Amino acid sequence: MPPHPSGPAGPPEPSEPPELSTRSRRFLAAAAATVFAATAAAAAVTTADAAPSGPSPAQDAYTWDNAQIAGGGFVPGIVFSETEPGLAYARTDIGGAYRWDTATERWDPLLDWVGWDDWGWTGVVSIATDPVDPDRVYAAAGTYTNDWDPNNGAILRSDDRGETWEATELPFKLGGNMPGRGLGERLAVDPNDNSIVYFGARGGHGLWRSTDFGVTWAEVEEFPNPGDYVQDPSDGTGMASDVTGVTWVVFDPSSGTPGEPTQDVYAGVGDLDDPLYRSRDGGQSWEPVPGAPTGFLPAHAVVDHEGGQLYLATTSTPGPYDGDSGDVWRLDTAGGGWTRISPVPSDSADNYFGYGGLTVDRQDPDTLMVATQISWWPDIQIYRSTDRGQTWTQAWEYSSYPERETRYDMDISTAPWLDWGGAGTPPETQPKLGWMTQAMAIDPFDSDRFMYGTGATVYGSDNLTNWDDDTVFDIEVKAHGIEETAVNDLISPPEGAPLHSAMLDLGGFTHEDLDTVPDRMFHEPHWGAGTALDFAELAPATIARVGGGADDAAIGLSTDGGDSWWAGQEPAGVTGGGTVAVGADGSSIVWSPDGTGVHVSTTSGSSWTASTGVPAGARVEADRVDPDVFYAVAGGTFYTSTDGGAAFTARFDGLPAEGNIRFGAVPGHTGDVWVAGGAGDDYGMWRTTDAGTSFERVGAVDEGDAVGFGAPAPGSDYPAVYTSSRIDGVRGIFRSDDAGATWVRINDDRHQWGWTGAVVTGDPNVYGRVYIGTNGRGIVYGDPA
Repeated sequence: MPPHPSGPAGPPEPSEPPELSTRSRRFLAAAAATVFAATAAAAAVTTADAAPSGPSPAQDAYTWDNAQIAGGGFVPGIVFSETEPGLAYARTDIGGAYRWDTATERWDPLLDWVGWDDWGWTGVVSIATDPVDPDRVYAAAGTYTNDWDPNNGAILRSDDRGETWEATELPFKLGGNMPGRGLGERLAVDPNDNSIVYFGARGGHGLWRSTDFGVTWAEVEEFPNPGDYVQDPSDGTGMASDVTGVTWVVFDPSSGTPGEPTQDVYAGVGDLDDPLYRSRDGGQSWEPVPGAPTGFLPAHAVVDHEGGQLYLATTSTPGPYDGDSGDVWRLDTAGGGWTRISPVPSDSADNYFGYGGLTVDRQDPDTLMVATQISWWPDIQIYRSTDRGQTWTQAWEYSSYPERETRYDMDISTAPWLDWGGAGTPPETQPKLGWMTQAMAIDPFDSDRFMYGTGATVYGSDNLTNWDDDTVFDIEVKAHGIEETAVNDLISPPEGAPLHSAMLDLGGFTHEDLDTVPDRMFHEPHWGAGTALDFAELAPATIARVGGGADDAAIGLSTDGGDSWWAGQEPAGVTGGGTVAVGADGSSIVWSPDGTGVHVSTTSGSSWTASTGVPAGARVEADRVDPDVFYAVAGGTFYTSTDGGAAFTARFDGLPAEGNIRFGAVPGHTGDVWVAGGAGDDYGMWRTTDAGTSFERVGAVDEGDAVGFGAPAPGSDYPAVYTSSRIDGVRGIFRSDDAGATWVRINDDRHQWGWTGAVVTGDPNVYGRVYIGTNGRGIVYGDPA
């Protein structure tokens, strides 16, 4: 089972770090954030209008959708409105934020307008819906606090439910894909005076507050403790060595009156000795809550203001991948008494987990639920109490070990790949109830409805109260509309299924129909990270795919268009998938894996011979016409093989030596290759028509990042060229119908999807159709409007 599809460290150049539909064309960034230079800690942070842009290239109208996968990534936050029935939001760690559509029972994407330069804003560390004005919603955006993300985070605000947004940049980075991203929520809106919004920051930056609906922000100087917990101070990446910080903020609305600030405000802090703080004067002063449990991190909290209780779930680590102990507590907010109500206490031999998702039934506040934050084996557990935590029942238990008896039936028929290709070996089952469950919420207007997030999907029920009658309740996939995969490569052969993918965490899929969720992910072999794939242009049923890491790197092969696969052999020393190229007629395969040099097979992967004349780690591609010709790029040099990949010769050494390089050979035109990539001043696109002997730069392309080909325009015999690039000063997705002489931008500012530099390619059978691999919004495809 993979940990979760949350993407890589970050995009290469600018930095190595979904369901779209035509309805998402309305989403628009209403203003850009200003760069804020931090001076005094309490200085207000403000927004500014974007600078005017230069002339734009020609534009072509497109409609956009996703190749359906349904989920695929970690959903660390689900928030229901307590003001309007049916209104709910979900946040993802690298794939933006979504709003629930009650009519379609799907999620609408809200942050597709986030562009290349601000790609980090696709990682959402917290989301909050306004409890007074349901039209208002806030999101704290920023993916990493280390140098993987070059930009500061921002608080995004909308007064039309996410249709349009404005941004206020913060003077520090946020961690939407960092450890602890499932804690929270760190954003909270005052339920009595909704002009007041709080945000709990990580990294030692403390507690922040806005008093003007999120327009300006200042640090709460009176808040005494920014937290000191660090999971692993020795982590050189900066991921686990960052301060966890202020983990959540909650209000007791009964302590205020409408129009005036709520008086009692609680905040969780990553401090094992002082994890809980309270203000009783509307945030003017703060103190530790007497008797608060220590020794664990405050993961989640919820206030039952009718019963006068605060419920707290704790865990031993920020998660989401770990956490081996924790407790659940109840505070009598009036009397101040604490009661440990853990379903399995931390000092029990049966406790090997911390607690994650925590929710109260607002229709019946004596009812609460909590989930284990992580329990890889055999499964997570969900607990439910109808007496304020005095007693608990659980979603499953052992009948006769290793067999399990469940209170639920699980239906994954709308996303059948969630069984990971099998039924599981008891006591594990497939599908699992979940993993990394830090988000869980009961609909405040409907006791029968709840949802919870996992590392791959959103599950939920519409008849939850069956649990209390000892009758079976139903759990089904509630992730439709959320597309949160990180895509490394795509191919669209001229025959058979229109699309095959290589992606992180799930490996990849064959899409027989773009509008249908595939039955299964790739298996035989299966790995958590597909890195590349290719097909034989003249025998397109022959496909090779590569992926995996040091323990599971492998090559998979198919001769029936991806209906079935087998694992090839590996050269010695392979530690990662690398790239792969299949000769035009399928007679030879060139593989450039991590850990060893480039190799060639003429035996369908059953044996390999080291190629000569080409350095290890080179990126490889095949000529689309001549089966004897292969190409490679490494260190700024272009290499060509004319003997089926056995030997390569350096032909051109004027390509960029730095940055990411991606290239492709043109179908139907031997020796015609386009190269995109680079860094700094040596960053663009180049083309050769003589198999690499000479190259010409494509003049309009300022920065080239991915290039691919599709069906020619009517009346043309040259394929349409597609690219994710900056052309004439504008970053976007472009198409050329005349071999690069002119370009048309085919996306727009409302459809940018963050970083799109991994792969862009066309459909060989449908003119104008383009496929885009994103880093968190799945596989996007577009057609001319």
